Amino acid sequence: MKTEVKIGQKRCFLCGDESAADVLIWPAGESELLQIEEETTLIARRTERPFLLAALAVENWNEELSPWEAPPVFGKEGFGAGAEETLRFVRKKLAPAVGTEREKRFYLGGYSLAGLFALWAAYRDGTFRGVAAVSPSVWFPGWRDFIRTREILAERVYLSLGEREEKTKNRVMAAVGDGIREQYVRLEESRLCVERILEWNQGHHFTEPEERLAKGFAWLLR
Repeated sequence: MKTEVKIGQKRCFLCGDESAADVLIWPAGESELLQIEEETTLIARRTERPFLLAALAVENWNEELSPWEAPPVFGKEGFGAGAEETLRFVRKKLAPAVGTEREKRFYLGGYSLAGLFALWAAYRDGTFRGVAAVSPSVWFPGWRDFIRTREILAERVYLSLGEREEKTKNRVMAAVGDGIREQYVRLEESRLCVERILEWNQGHHFTEPEERLAKGFAWLLR
């Protein structure tokens, strides 16, 4: 059963075992939050380890999860630079609300732009033992330049993409395939011996997102 809590000015939802040492932090949109109990069940079917799923309600997707400003790639809405503030909230308020780093192991994961946010956060902060970047928006302008000069700080990284995601007429988003391949190569070449995996799923970006995210979080808990 999920529990809604207010932390600062943000809504968060907890589901799973609140006494568990492993905490999965998930920035989620409104439609995803409706599936938090289902998501918890899907993860639990793939692992025997107890865990707590802590979902952060993201109200403005393009603003709160973007690492820097970028022009629109579809429609008229561009991208803000709110990821820094979101990471600060996760690090300083959400994580401490469920336990200290001595008591808990924190993991961060998400789908689409939230997957990109998880990767970006792992380059900026060493709080997270692992990150699950599921169909991440690695087509994001400037992303590949960003990772070429930095080392990721997480011990484990799960990457996945749908086989048809790069087959799009949108030229910016079509770069997602090359982006995920380079992301994996950068992890392979990391001096920090990052444990990593890249899984290719059948279908396009919107094929079984709940199942894909569950696979990612469960892999982190192996």
